[in-house]
Amino acid sequence: MVTSRSTAAARPEGAALRRRGPVLERAILEAALDQLSSVGWSGLTMEGVAVGAQTGKAAVYRRWSSKEDLVADALQAGLPAIDEAPDTGRVRQDLYELCCRVRDVMYSKPGFALRAVLHECDTEAAERFHGLIETGVTQPSKRLFRDVLRRGISRGEVRNDAIDDLVLDVIPAMMMYRSKVCGSEWPDSEIADLVDRIMVPLVRA
Repeated sequence: MVTSRSTAAARPEGAALRRRGPVLERAILEAALDQLSSVGWSGLTMEGVAVGAQTGKAAVYRRWSSKEDLVADALQAGLPAIDEAPDTGRVRQDLYELCCRVRDVMYSKPGFALRAVLHECDTEAAERFHGLIETGVTQPSKRLFRDVLRRGISRGEVRNDAIDDLVLDVIPAMMMYRSKVCGSEWPDSEIADLVDRIMVPLVRA
């Protein structure tokens, strides 16, 4: 008589799990983010995503006809949102805490995946993600920094003409540049320097 074993133990390595609908789609999207984080945009393949999701390649292609479509949906589903700007009563502390939250998003799994796309894909592929990056990353971060500065203006900490597109670009641009070019992982001390030596003097009333 054959003794019973658990389904997981009995399943051959690499065999597809029997999942359908949203559960399977979620597994595929998670596998796409894992691939981007580990092998980057250039190394990601639909076959590799299927293996990571423990499903068949056909199941991936039935839902997404291209790597670009799959990655766009994975990023949209996975990027964590920063819904509200901190409000501590001091613009310096608000900027610092918001930068820390942006840093945490950048170094989340979806954040690593997004940076892999930004850094590696060619111009044609980058166009595919422009709208996603604009609506999912650029506009929300600018809105939050704008909220912080507006509150600073109302408290008399920030000059009235401090809010413009160049000022709002300073922190995201610095964080992306130093992350990509200098390999910075933005420890708390560097965030404090960015706020104290650049942003606060730039907007001070």
